[in-house]
This record gives sequence, structure tokens and C-alpha cells, in this order.
Amino acid sequence: MASEKDAALAPVPNDNPTIFDKIIKKEIPSTVVYEDEKVLAFRDINPQAPTHIVIIPKVKDGLTGLSKAEERHVEILGCLLYAAKVIAKQEGLEDGYRIVINDGPSGCQSVYHIHVHLLGGRQMNWPPG
Repeated sequence: MASEKDAALAPVPNDNPTIFDKIIKKEIPSTVVYEDEKVLAFRDINPQAPTHIVIIPKVKDGLTGLSKAEERHVEILGCLLYAAKVIAKQEGLEDGYRIVINDGPSGCQSVYHIHVHLLGGRQMNWPPG
């Protein structure tokens, strides 16, 4: 099985459908923990913490990564972070949690559909990696 680093170096960033698009369309099963009209959140299949949730916008709108954000994306970016706060409370992460957005190959982004990782349930370390 390829490492996350290998996976991040393999894809060519584009606006083609991703695995997340298939999850949104329910073509691939996932364990959904939160959903509203703009955001979908599900448990990561390769968790890096006891709680590891991926939060995605339901409509990509060219937002393959944070570096591709434009002014029109401000609202959805806020929705993603607010959803993270709501989910953290729902998951009982009162002692704290970490939010991660990987961007580009050097940032170890492996799926080119912007997404937020919510990690918690253990003591995080600094620097992160």
C-alpha cells in the first residue's frame, strides 16, 4: 500500500471528479457524522487519531485546494470551519482538537477536493510533522 506521501505526489491537480464526489453521491459508502445543505463530514478510513473526520464541501466549485480559493469561496470556507466546531462538540472533544488542511504535493494533499481534517481524542504534538 502506498504511503500518504506517495499518494500526494501521484495525482495531478484538476477539477475532475474525486473519491469525495463519489462519497457525496453515495456511490462509495462512508460513515457520515454530519451533513447539512453545504457540507458533508465522515470518518476517515485511515484515522491518524482516535477521532479523525474529513469535512468537505458538497460542491467543489473549482476549490481543489486552499491555494485555489477565490473571494467567491469565502462563505464555504467559513462553513467548513464552523462545521468542524459543531462536529468537535458532537464528538466530545471539549479538551481540544486539531484542524488540518493539506494543500498541494508538498503539503501532502492526496485528494484534490478541498477538505478539512478534524483530529482529536489524543494529545497532539508540536511541530505537527
